[in-house]
Amino acid sequence: MLEGLPPNGATHVMRLRANEAAARAAADLVGESFDPAEVATSAFEIEDGAAWLAEAYFAEPPDEEAVRELVELAAPGCGAAVAFDTLERKDWVAASLEGLAPVAVGRFVVHGSHDRERIGPNRIGLEIEAALAFGTGHHGTTQGCLAGIAAFGKKRRPQRTLDVGTGTGVLAMAAARLFHTPVLASDIDRVAVATAKANARANRAAPEITFLHAPGLGARAFRNGAPYDLIVANILLPPLKRLARPLRPLLAPGGTVVLSGLLPSHANAALAAYRAQGLHLRRRRTIEGWVTLELAADAGRPLR
Repeated sequence: MLEGLPPNGATHVMRLRANEAAARAAADLVGESFDPAEVATSAFEIEDGAAWLAEAYFAEPPDEEAVRELVELAAPGCGAAVAFDTLERKDWVAASLEGLAPVAVGRFVVHGSHDRERIGPNRIGLEIEAALAFGTGHHGTTQGCLAGIAAFGKKRRPQRTLDVGTGTGVLAMAAARLFHTPVLASDIDRVAVATAKANARANRAAPEITFLHAPGLGARAFRNGAPYDLIVANILLPPLKRLARPLRPLLAPGGTVVLSGLLPSHANAALAAYRAQGLHLRRRRTIEGWVTLELAADAGRPLR
């Protein structure tokens, strides 16, 4: 899932200062309207809750009038308040992570190098430094998936795990560090795969993880590694729906699928696609306005 930081080589940023509802709505609609590899959005609180800021980072100069129209559609009266700025290519990464506090989910703590010494001995520290991919752990989708991995670990240890859309590799590393069993992590973005490999080496998780540059689930490597007791996919609704049918035969009997990258309005559509493949909902989490679904196979339902 590409989230949390500007896209590779981001050159422009849009900013909107507004109330929480308007900022979230603007960030969501702008994010849904562009290729996630080219645009990344966020909405966060500023000035101790007195206001919120919506931001959108663009890999190419945006059509400012079109973006204003999207913001106006999402948050009426706010289109005129949108401001655009040009970024210095070499400064945005460090600025994006500077000051971010560690994020704790179960035993996992996602952190930057500046907080390395603050991680307790009984925690699993996942260090994600400034990089050309996304997944700092501060996004609700990442937190929801980490919670799903942690919940699975309370019941049993998977023999194999599959992470689809690995981004920085944070979810693959979490599974590898918690379970110490093989993980296959794939991404459609070559830069993300290279970054995830570097992160895995830095986090002492590389021996358990095989990284794969591949779109979808058609590559032979997915079938060769199957079945997977735990499958995690933190991407977006359209690709999640497309993955439902090819993913099902890869799931081990009694296995669990964790899906995120979903707005509340999208969750039922994703659930319907996977129910059609014989999966049922075990748990639904909502964190910071993003939904994570934990699914399992219906007993006795044949594979399709």
